[in-house]
This record gives sequence, C-alpha cells and structure tokens, in this order.
Amino acid sequence: MTSRPEGTPVRQVRPKSALAASGAPQVRPKTEGWQQKKDAEGRPLLQFASPKRGKPPVHLADLAPDERVAKVKELGMPGFRAKQLETHYFTHWTHDPAAMSDLPAAGREEFVHGMLPPLLTEVRRLETDRGDTIKFLWKLHDGALVESVLMRYPGRITLCVSSQAGCGMNCPFCATGQAGLTRNMSAAEIVEQIVKANRLIADGGLGGKKRDDHSAERVSNIVFMGMGEPLANYARVMQAVRVMTDKKHGLGMSARGITVSTVGLVPAITKLANEDIPVTFALSLHAPDDKLRDELIPVNSRWKVDEALDAARNYFDKTGRRVSIEYALIKDMNDHGWRADLLADKLNARGRGWVHVNPIPLNPTPGSIWTASEVSVQNEFVRRLNDAGIPTTLRDTRGKEIDGACGQLVATTEDEAAAAATPNED
Repeated sequence: MTSRPEGTPVRQVRPKSALAASGAPQVRPKTEGWQQKKDAEGRPLLQFASPKRGKPPVHLADLAPDERVAKVKELGMPGFRAKQLETHYFTHWTHDPAAMSDLPAAGREEFVHGMLPPLLTEVRRLETDRGDTIKFLWKLHDGALVESVLMRYPGRITLCVSSQAGCGMNCPFCATGQAGLTRNMSAAEIVEQIVKANRLIADGGLGGKKRDDHSAERVSNIVFMGMGEPLANYARVMQAVRVMTDKKHGLGMSARGITVSTVGLVPAITKLANEDIPVTFALSLHAPDDKLRDELIPVNSRWKVDEALDAARNYFDKTGRRVSIEYALIKDMNDHGWRADLLADKLNARGRGWVHVNPIPLNPTPGSIWTASEVSVQNEFVRRLNDAGIPTTLRDTRGKEIDGACGQLVATTEDEAAAAATPNED
C-alpha cells in the first residue's frame, strides 16, 4: 500500500459492530433464479480466456495504417485507396460501396467488402428518455449477441460499448456476468458500435436537439461499461482505443473522453498505465473490505482490494488522470455507513486529489433478489465520503426502463429468437 502522505488526516472508522446501532442488517450475497458457475473447489469460476469460436473477418479497423495499405495492395488496388476508405468509414461512417464514388466502379463492391466486411447486424433497438437513450441489440457474424447504449446528455453524447459477448467475471449482481463468456470481440467489432451510432446521429435518429442538420454531431464520450471485462480482452480493446483516438487514420476522438473500466485485473491495470494513452480509468470496486468483495466480485480472490487500489493510484501517478471508483449501492449489502468510512480511509491513505467516487443505485437483474439502497442511505453514503474530502457524485441512472443501465446488459431468450430471425448484413 502507498504510504500515507504527511498531513493526511487519520479518521477513526466505525467498527462493524456499529451495524447493530445503525439498524442496518448485513445481507450476505446469494443468488436466486440462476446457478453461479463454480470450479472444482467450489469457488466462483473465472473465465479469462475466450472460448474458441470462428474469428470475425479481418476489417480495416483491426489493422495498423501500414497493414491497411498492404491489405489494399493485396486486393489489387494502389495503396492510396486505404486513406480513401479511412475517410469513408471514420469520417462519413459508411461501408456502402455506392457512397464511394471516388473509387473505381470496376471491382468496387468486392474491394470494399474485402476491407470493410459487415460485422454487426442490428436485431432490435429500444428507446427511452424521450429518445435520448437508445439500446441496440447486435448480432455478430457467428450469431453471438452484444448490446450497446447511446445516450444524449447536455453538451455530450455518450456510447456505452461492449468489449466481449458475455463476461467471464461471474459477478452475481450483474446480468452480463450471469450469462458467462461467449467470446472476445475484435477491435473492429468494438469500433463498429461507434461508427453505427455516429451514422444514426447524422441521420437524425437520436432525440434531443430538434434540428434538421445532425451531421456535425457525433459520439463524444465512450465508456467501456457494456458487456464484458475490457481488460480481459486487452489487446483488442487497446487496438480499438488507438483507432478511436487516431486523428489521421481513425475516429479522432479525445482519449480523455474514453473511460476504460475493470473489476480489478491488477497486472492489466499496470499495463494500461504504461500505454501513454490518457484514457479515464475506472475501477469497479463495490466493496472496500475483502470479506464482502470476495463474494461480490469473484476476481477479488486473485487481487485484493488494497492491490487494486494501489494499481489505481499508480495509474494516476503515471498518467496524471484522476481515477474513478464505481460503487453500486445495494440495499443492506454494501451501503453501510462504516463501509463509506472505510472506503474514504483507504482512498485518503493513498493521498488526495487522485480519485473521484461514483456511487450508483443498483439496477436490478432477473437473477438477483437485491435492490438499490434507500434514498436516505444513498445520501448518507455520499455525505460521509464528501465530508472525508473524497469528491463523490451519485451517478445518473439511464436506460433501466429498457434494461439498458449498468449491469443489465444481457442477451435473453427473446433476443436470441429475434436474432435467429434476422439475416446477417451482406
């Protein structure tokens, strides 16, 4: 653990026995309606490796700029055509050959299909918040299903992207974790979610501003908080981030508008800190004590709370980017006042000014009997953190009416039936 900087105040944390005085019981984690996968020793099963399935076709966004030129030449075109394709895809958000009149008509369709093969087929979209929030259900080339959520806020448009089909981290309060891991997504499948969203915005498909010309608008913020554990698909996620931030050969987004979230894969956090790409880093903590977090976040059996927080502090030291701590407030599970105090002490012990806490009321899922904390308890939790000098903001919950909020993304039986009836894009 990082030593406490001189002058940092030490506060007395209320002991767990204070629970009785506060009247809040301690509810232990348990599942209802589904069986948590466990290993031979009875511990929650963790899936770090992607199951072997057919790989998606290689796409422009999977390749580095020089590799794109080589691929274009392999397909019988001069290398400069790669830049033209980049402009069509990353600036005009299209892979329609008919829209690419600057390419020679002869062989154009085959060439474009070879460089920009279709990756995502829209199965369904659901809207809420007067059209300001849209959840997409996508079918991948092999039938795997993923979701992404597009949200308009004042002054920004945020897309919550998936990085895996399913998730192998097995967290019992998360619908995606209950489903298990189907496979990793490719870098291009991740990027394609943004391109599709930008195309919809340009066509006027996102609510909010009531004007005819949406062409100047696009996704400004990315959060890797859809399906999957991003750092378990590290190489492809980082390739996608490079494409997002590349101003010459990609989408040209600001790295500061991209948030990469993890449940605490410590070696990968350290690796991310050394990438020299100043994305926002978010640690999904959900409990400050190992006893509870071992059950809520099974990966805590590998890397404990203090190890994850040390890695998060190291990220700040390396990048200068303030870290976000995500904390789902679950009624009588992790919302006790003493846990807010313990969290504040652990964060303050690592210094001041390096972290921001985002509590969020739990979004219920079908396999769980848990629910969000009472409003008064949420407010008390936030107050304690702020009083301890930890900047804390209760996060806005978007999309829960359409099962599009944090922890709710999952492919249902109904989704699978709809996907089976939806032909893949040609």
